[in-house]
Formats: sequence, structure tokens, C-alpha cells
Amino acid sequence: MGARSCFRQLKWSAQFSGDGGEGRDTPPSQQFAPLASAFRRRLVVGVGAASLVALGANFCGCTSFLLGLAPEAGRNLKLDVLYPIGGYSRCVEPDEGFEFLYPAEWVGDQTLLYRAAGRAEMERSLDPPSLSDPLLRNPRRRSVNEPVVAFGPPGSTGELNVSVIVSPVPLDFTIEALGGPREVGEAIVRTITGAGKRPGVTGTLMESSLREDASKQVRYYLLEFKVESPTFRRHNVAVCCVRLGKLFTLNAQAPESAWPDVRSDLYNIANSFSLTAV
Repeated sequence: MGARSCFRQLKWSAQFSGDGGEGRDTPPSQQFAPLASAFRRRLVVGVGAASLVALGANFCGCTSFLLGLAPEAGRNLKLDVLYPIGGYSRCVEPDEGFEFLYPAEWVGDQTLLYRAAGRAEMERSLDPPSLSDPLLRNPRRRSVNEPVVAFGPPGSTGELNVSVIVSPVPLDFTIEALGGPREVGEAIVRTITGAGKRPGVTGTLMESSLREDASKQVRYYLLEFKVESPTFRRHNVAVCCVRLGKLFTLNAQAPESAWPDVRSDLYNIANSFSLTAV
């Protein structure tokens, strides 16, 4: 019943009561009781609807705040894909089968987004693609050299970022075939520095460890190393693992000068990296 209809009904019963005008002597609190009840119902419904809209839109961060009260429950439900929890958002790549957390204020690499949009448009188009398209000249470029995803602070120079590269390997290839975490870390450092063939470029392996997921039968090599040259000094945290003919390499890097401030972020990214169910 609407507020106007309630008011009309109250007015009618007060003026045309069959008891000879007794309705005019009824206390106002009783006369307007139905109107007050209708108003309260509408107020509750309105507040409830507004609350749902605010939560759904994460208005003023209220959804993230509420989810932050029970972060593990929200992360287990993958709600951090939509709403940041504890300052982190989740990247889920279903096609390649991996996920990881990254700082909520970071944004996706625009170059990768534009290329992904171009590939999707090319797949939808009925016209044959141009022979000058670099993806046609080198169709394996994305899977070997180009990151699948990359994130970094908006407006940054690119020195602070995280990226994931997925490379094809034989189906029977295992991470142990590369050696232990230390051997793999030292090999990566030698590759980056050119094994001494790049003048002035040096690298140092700082830490190496193993994280194992027995349920998925995946072993993750966690590596921390520094690379220095006359023009830059970078600190890296990387994760390497293998599954079903794919070598996954996550690399989070920062300028050495920023390392003390972002160390926990980069380690949270690396420790959260995992392969999803096949």
C-alpha cells in the first residue's frame, strides 16, 4: 500500500466512520499508524537496496573493507578478482591456467591489452588478416617471448612490474630436469647477464627455495636475484614451474632503490602464484 493511499484511507475513515464521528476523536498516533508502518517498510527496503548497490559497486571501498574482515574466506571464493582484499587484487588467466595476487592500485599493461583485443578482433573478422601482421610473421611470438599478462603502477617507467611468460616444453619435461632451485637460479642469472659477454652487466642470486603443491603435483622454484649495470640496478623475485608441456615463469622486478618499500609486495605476488586446476 502506498503512502498516499494510506493517507486517503485514514482520512476517509476519520470523516465517514459509521459511529457518528468517533473517528474524529481517535488519537493521531492510531489514525496514522498504518501510514507509519508503510513508511518504515519502504525505508527498510530502500536502505537494503541502497546497501546492495553500494556493495556491488564497492562504493567508497565498503565491499573491500567488509571482505577484509575475513580475507581468507573472500580469497577462497575468488572474490578478489572483482574487489580488492587486503590491498591486493587477483589475476586469473583461465586459458593458460594460472593465477596470482598483485597490488590493487596496479594496472594491466596496455600494450598487451591492445594486442589481445587485436587478436580477438582478427578471430572474429570475416576478412583475411594482413600479411604484414607481426603475429602472422611470427605466430609463436606471444607464447615464447611476450608475457601473457603484466601489471605495474599507473604512469610508471616499467621498471616496477610483474609479468608471466608461458613457454612450450616437451610433455614429459619436469622442473627437476633443470636442476634444483639454486642451479636454476644461477642459470637464469647467467642467461640475463650473457654469461659475462655483456660488459658491465652482473647478476647475483640472493635466495632460492622450493614450494610444493602435492594436491596438484606442482613444484614451484622461488628465486631472488639482483642484476646491475652502469645504467640500472634491479631486484627480482621469480617463480618457475612446469606442467603439461608448459614452462611458467613469473618475474616481479623493482629498481634496487625501491626494493625496501616493495619487497613485501613482490614476495606476496610470488608466493601467491599457482597453477589452477586443469
